[in-house]
Amino acid sequence: MTNIRKVAALAGVSVATVSRTLKSPTQVSPETREKVLEAVEHAGYKPNLMAVQFRSQRTRNLVVLVPDIANTFFAQVIRGIQEAASAADYRVLLCNTLGNPDTERQFAELVDARQADGVIQLRAFDPFARDDHPPLVNICEIVDDAPWPTVSLNNRGAARTMTEHLLALGHRRIGLIQGPADSPLTRERFAGYREALGAAAIEFDPGLVQYGRYDCPSGHAATAQLLASDQRPTAIFCENDEMAIGAIQCIRQTGLRVPDDISVAGFDDISFAAFCDPPLTTIAQPAAAFGQHAVAMLLAQLDGRRLAEHHLILPFELVVRASTAANSRPA
Repeated sequence: MTNIRKVAALAGVSVATVSRTLKSPTQVSPETREKVLEAVEHAGYKPNLMAVQFRSQRTRNLVVLVPDIANTFFAQVIRGIQEAASAADYRVLLCNTLGNPDTERQFAELVDARQADGVIQLRAFDPFARDDHPPLVNICEIVDDAPWPTVSLNNRGAARTMTEHLLALGHRRIGLIQGPADSPLTRERFAGYREALGAAAIEFDPGLVQYGRYDCPSGHAATAQLLASDQRPTAIFCENDEMAIGAIQCIRQTGLRVPDDISVAGFDDISFAAFCDPPLTTIAQPAAAFGQHAVAMLLAQLDGRRLAEHHLILPFELVVRASTAANSRPA
């Protein structure tokens, strides 16, 4: 049977170097890595992965729980996770949970079964539900006062900034299309919207608020409800870009123009935001950075290293494009 010693002889390196190359390829030079991999292929060597895992006490698998893999913003976050995990020689086990707690618990159990080393959770839910749970990082939509590491955005501040932008353009009837009612993101962004209205001495009108599901169809449907009002809004702020794109389509189908008749703003700055018609004013989130920081924090836990920050809050940016303009209708 071909073994690691034959690979070492073919590559002209030590057995320890072959082992290090296969276990942590980034720790050897590109030249050495190429020689070892060529020797592995030539010899037909298949390393005993279970033995490697036993010695290192690592599976080098990370479970990632995503509530909706079709969500464009989450796709960018996942890309950041995969890039960071791959650079550290880890694999990603991706689960599209659809927000189902039982599904999340089942995949989190892979850590207890020694089939994964830790979990990255993208929604506000603890899949372990116990004090001594394995390594976990919660990102994007986070549990309030979570005892585990988190990566989030100042959603309240971002929503306030967008509402202030619309107010500065002379809009006083600003519709809001929210995400799901039970989401912490919805709660925080609604609070920012209310704060900006209050600071401008504008009374909150609950008739200007509709709920959506963070997708284009729900943004379209919620906008139709807002346009049916006797006093329709002069601007609509959507809590994500996909709903904003649906809102623009609905407005155009009714014969109105964006932004001439109604301004529309979004949240996330997904790749489509700059290319819709008109290009979308939005709040930019550093999507890939969510994933990269999550991996770094999870690996720090696995290595027993102290985290520089336990609860990391990433910056946002107001991106002004052509979908918002000064209010042309009388107050």
